Parts: sequence; structure tokens; C-alpha cells
Amino acid sequence: MKNLLYWGLFLALCAGCKNDSKQKDKDYVPVSSNENKTVAVSEIDKKARKTFGALPKIAENPDNPITHEKVTLGKTLYYDKRLSKDNTQSCNTCHNLKTYGVDNQSFSLGNDGKPGGRNSPTTLNAALHISQFWDGREPDVEAQAGGPILNPIEMAMPNETVVVDRISKIDEYINLFAKAFPEEKDPITYRNIEKAIGAFERKLITPSKFDKYMAGDGTALNKYEKKGMETFINVGCITCHTGALLGGNMYQKFGLTVNYWEHTNSEKIDNGRFDVTKNEADKYVFKVPSLLNIEKTAPYFHDGSIKDLKKAISIMGETQLNQKLNPQQVNEIHLFLQTLTGEVPEEALE
Repeated sequence: MKNLLYWGLFLALCAGCKNDSKQKDKDYVPVSSNENKTVAVSEIDKKARKTFGALPKIAENPDNPITHEKVTLGKTLYYDKRLSKDNTQSCNTCHNLKTYGVDNQSFSLGNDGKPGGRNSPTTLNAALHISQFWDGREPDVEAQAGGPILNPIEMAMPNETVVVDRISKIDEYINLFAKAFPEEKDPITYRNIEKAIGAFERKLITPSKFDKYMAGDGTALNKYEKKGMETFINVGCITCHTGALLGGNMYQKFGLTVNYWEHTNSEKIDNGRFDVTKNEADKYVFKVPSLLNIEKTAPYFHDGSIKDLKKAISIMGETQLNQKLNPQQVNEIHLFLQTLTGEVPEEALE
């Protein structure tokens, strides 16, 4: 009789395990990545690793070799509000590294309290992009670093000479520039300010568990996250969001199939890259944003018009893919995008 009772209890527990497993599948609850430990490389794994790729540790630039001294100077400059007219704004004000390189505002407020014309993109991994700014008007982070300082709305310094004169009177910077550019007689120049900030930003790389998966670790993503990745690939998101950054490597018109502002309810219709090139074909064209850390960098799009990531995914389906993604597809893609969240390098924080 005791044996029968034990067997009955054992079978009941097994049935409970099975029911619990079915309930998890039904509720779409992510499970431990250990579940995939013995799973062989699938076709979707092969396609993903061919489509994307793992991040490099540093974004090298042969024209601006990265040294410890240069990065130390660049970090100091990045956080220094004395680079703005009234000592109120630093690079970190709009690109806060504690909040993934953004300020989570639709438009950042500048030196005089006026909003900028476009959403401030993250500085994390930005050095790996094909160009800088939404319209791609600067080729690299070095050139980009000098723009906001002189922008009348952002940091509002009148000219390069005023910036250099102010920095030259600070003992700390006299020493830091001498160490960062030891071969130069007069190292405190505007170009060297750009180079130093650029060198600092070239180390702002944030590998995630998705990068572990890209590197061959099949356990890094669980089956639900892989399903989301598969949906991301199959619906066509990889038309633009490819490479290790899942974006940042091409330009595309926002609103390939419909007017984007009809879905974003944007207050202003932005001409995009057209304002730089004056080429009619570049109207409403923007640099495709990277999707790394995307769950942390709301609001979305060039005008910060959308705060919810799932809504942004739906809008992209309609405006770029000419398809209305169903709730399950949106949820799957949303789950996958969360795997792209990495960690800000500890040494970069104040």
C-alpha cells in the first residue's frame, strides 16, 4: 500500500511539472538560458551570426590613436560644464552615461534653456557608426565632439578661440593636454579637444548577452529570445538593422510606404538629410539608428515623438515594412531587443 501511495504521489508531481511547463509556454515567460545548453546550432543561429556580429572592444581610429592619457583628458572634458558659455552644460548633460548616453527627453535643453531641433542620440557605441548626427553631417565622433560646443542652442560658445582661451587658463588642463599630446609644443587646441573627447567615446562600447550569443555561446539567449530574434529577421527588420550595431551603418527614408508623421504625430515635419545635401532624394532620410541599448534610450525617433518601445516597433512595421505587425510579433521583437542591453563601462562613469 505504501508503495502505491509513493507512486501516486510521484506521478502527481510529474503531472504538475508538465502542467507548469505548459503554463509557462502559454504565458510566454522567459526561462533560464541553461535550457539551450545542449541545443545544436540551428539554421536561424547561422543566419543570425551571418547577419549581425559581435562588437569590437574598442572603436579604433588610425588618425586618432587611443592612449590612456588621451582618454583621461577626454573623460574630463566630457563631464566639464566649462565648455559651455555659462558653465551650465557638458557633453554628459544631454548624453548622460548613467542613463545609457541619453537624457530621455524628446529634445534636450541647451545653455539658454531652449530645446534642440532633434532628439539627442546615445554616445554609447556611436564611434562605430558610419557617421554622426541624425543627418550624418559629420564623419566621426572627433568631428561630432566639436559641434555642440559651438552650437548657439546647445553649449553656445561663440568660437573656437574663446574655448581654447578658457581651457588654457586652467592648470589641470595644462597638465592633461601636455600628457595627452606630448609631441606638440602647444597642445591645447580645438582639434585636440575634439580628439580627446573622441578617444574617450571610442571606448564607450557596451557588449551584451546578445554578443555572447554572436560569439558562439548558444546558452546566452533562451528560446523565447531566439524566437524574438527569428521574428525580427523574418518580418524584414534586418533590411536596415544589421551588423554588430543592428543599425548605424546606412541611411534610410523614414516613411518608405507612408508619411511617418501620420503615425508619430510629430509636431514638425523634418526634412532629414535633405537639409545637408539639398538632394531631393534625401528628403526624410536619416541615419538608421543602432538598436543597442534601445530599451533604455526612449523616447524614440529623430524627434523623440514616441515614448513606448512597443509602439515604436509597430510604427516601424507600418512605415518601413508596409505591414501591420500583430501583438505577438511586437511582443517577440520587444523581448529580443531587450537582449541588446549591455553595461556602460564602469571606468567611464564619474
